[in-house]
Order: sequence, then structure tokens, then C-alpha cells
Amino acid sequence: MSETKQFRQLGKVPRLNFDFTYSVWWNLLLITAGSVLFAVGARSVAVPHRFIPGGIFGLGSLFYYATGTLDPATLYFLLNIPLFLMAWVKVSRRFFLYSLYAMVAATLAYKAIDIAIPIRDEVFASVAAGVICGAGAGLVLRSLGSNGGLDVFAVYLYQKYNIGIGKVYFFFNFFLFLFSLNYMSVEIMVASISMVFISSVTVEYTLSMFNQRKVVLIVSDNSEAICDRIFDTLRQSATFLKGFGAYTKKEKNVLMTVVNNVQLKKLEEIAFTEDPYALFIVENTFSVIGSSFSRRKIY
Repeated sequence: MSETKQFRQLGKVPRLNFDFTYSVWWNLLLITAGSVLFAVGARSVAVPHRFIPGGIFGLGSLFYYATGTLDPATLYFLLNIPLFLMAWVKVSRRFFLYSLYAMVAATLAYKAIDIAIPIRDEVFASVAAGVICGAGAGLVLRSLGSNGGLDVFAVYLYQKYNIGIGKVYFFFNFFLFLFSLNYMSVEIMVASISMVFISSVTVEYTLSMFNQRKVVLIVSDNSEAICDRIFDTLRQSATFLKGFGAYTKKEKNVLMTVVNNVQLKKLEEIAFTEDPYALFIVENTFSVIGSSFSRRKIY
């Protein structure tokens, strides 16, 4: 008896996906890469143009522009201290340690890495800074930690009161930019707002680009044969939903499964090979937790 058939008799499908969610080395790799990327975007593009990146780092940058004291990275480190005390008490020890590592890595990378990115135009600079900083912040948020700063407060509010992280950033940055008008021109403020917006979009894209899945519904008279092929060829689980034909007035099984982008074309070929008249419905989804997919993320 084949391995796949043995699993099917037990009601299971062999788990082929490797989930590194709780692996220490994987989290440290994400945090290190993201922190370095964020530091490069901030030092090489944002700070030379006197942009306000938003969040606690933006608050530190504003203080640096207004007083010339210390540098944005050091101020960012100091402003984080009370927030990290909250992370230790209110979220979890693991979240605190990963976030602390991210803050230290970003601070040291800012001081150690000086890469010249000679962009003179403020519009182009805001786009470049937003993409680089957003990609870095997104990589860190894919871990079990955070970038420190406002992330700590935002994650706490999300876990405790289900307040969206984006809403916390919106209100904080709104008042930050409002206050910034006393120290910067309108042109720089608009460029900073553009940078923060692009950074937010990049963060969302970075968080979702590895998680995108396809929910597929297949309506067919040969749904059981299609299901067998899915088990044998894709080694992917599936579920039968009871359907009732509005025209035929007959019950039939509707097959539901979740696949990635690579598997989708193979699944389409399987379905229409078994039944050329099948109905093949595809929906995008970015959050599939459990079974052979991602484990639930607990900070």
C-alpha cells in the first residue's frame, strides 16, 4: 500500500510544507535582514532629505532635525525603553527579546552602514525610502518580534482590544506630522507623508506575498475522481461540501481545497481532465492557518 493511500485511510495527507514560524534561527534571520534594510533606507535616503519616517523613529528624526542632538538611531533606542518595558509585561518575553534584538540590530546597522544613494529629487527619494524601509519593516514583522517603537504598542492593542495596527499608526503619524509643521516645510512634509504611505503599502505586500493562497471550489459530477487525483498528484487535502443543483434538483459534492499559485495550474488540469464540464471557481486568500499550512502565530 502506498504512503499516500495509508494517509488517506487515516483521514490525513502527508505534510510537505516546512513551517519555520517558531524557529529561532529563522526569526533572527528575518529580523537581521529587515533591520539592516530599514537602516539603509533611513540613513541613505530618508535622513539626508530630512524626511519624517513615521512612528517612533520618525519622532526621533524630528527631534534630531530640531535640536541636532545625538542621531535618529540613538534617539530611537532611548525612546524605545519605556515601550519595551510594556512589551515585557503586557505581551510576552519572547516578543520582548526578538523586538529588543531588532531594535539593537537597526541601531547598530544605522551607525555602521553608510551606503550613498544619490537621489536628488524629493519625489523619487520618498518613493525609494518608502520601498526600502517598508520592505525592511515588513521582513521584521514576519517574525515573532517587531521593529520596536510603535509596533510594540500596536501589537498590544491588537491582541488586547482587536484594534488594527494600521489604525494605531495612522493616528500617531497624524499628530506627528501635524506637530512637524513647526519645524519643516510643507514640501518636505508632503514628501514624508508619501514615504510613509508607500512604506505602509510595502509592509502589507511584504507580509502577504509569501502567504497568498487560492481557495478553489470545483463543482463536478466526477468530484471524487478529482479528489483522488489531488491526493495522489498534489498530495494536498480537500473537503467535500454538500451542494444541491438548482436546475437538476440533485445533490452533488462540491470539492473545496486550498493551493498555492504553483499548484493552481496543475489543479486546473486535473479538474478538466477528469471532467471537461466542471465548474472551477478560484478566490484569493492571504490567511490560511492550520492543517498542512501555516501555524497560528502567537507572540
